[in-house]
Amino acid sequence: MRNGLFLDRDGVINRERGAHTADIDQFEILPGVVEGIRAATAKGWVVVVITNQSGIALGLYDHATVAAMHARLHAVLGAAGTAVADILYCPHHPDHGRCLCRKPGGLLLERAVARHGLDPVGSVMIGDRQRDVDAATSMGARGILVPANRDLMDTLRTNGLV
Repeated sequence: MRNGLFLDRDGVINRERGAHTADIDQFEILPGVVEGIRAATAKGWVVVVITNQSGIALGLYDHATVAAMHARLHAVLGAAGTAVADILYCPHHPDHGRCLCRKPGGLLLERAVARHGLDPVGSVMIGDRQRDVDAATSMGARGILVPANRDLMDTLRTNGLV
């Protein structure tokens, strides 16, 4: 089995703005993301983005907007010769009912594990909120809490992942 490197989106992949990233023009990929994902995949990690996108439930943006942001990420990574294996997101908001896919729940991580044949115990989740770490812990993976907007390559090196 291979190991998964799960990355939160807002604050790890793209700039955390303190509000919902509701428009493609607000989707700013952070320094070190392309280099970090390239290095991680070269080391054998299966990189999967796991993100809560509750702005959909709140009516701030829609699935098409999220798809456009993810298409931009795929394009930037592809132009640099790298890629993520998958992007999974929860569109729900806790004020509009309970769901199992919203972090800190581990359903999206479990789905990634099943879909990509990953070893949960050897996998790692990097996020800028405690709920990211809790989601990892819920399914047996290691969680790494980082400050929002930190350079991903620096995080990977500091934690011995690349």
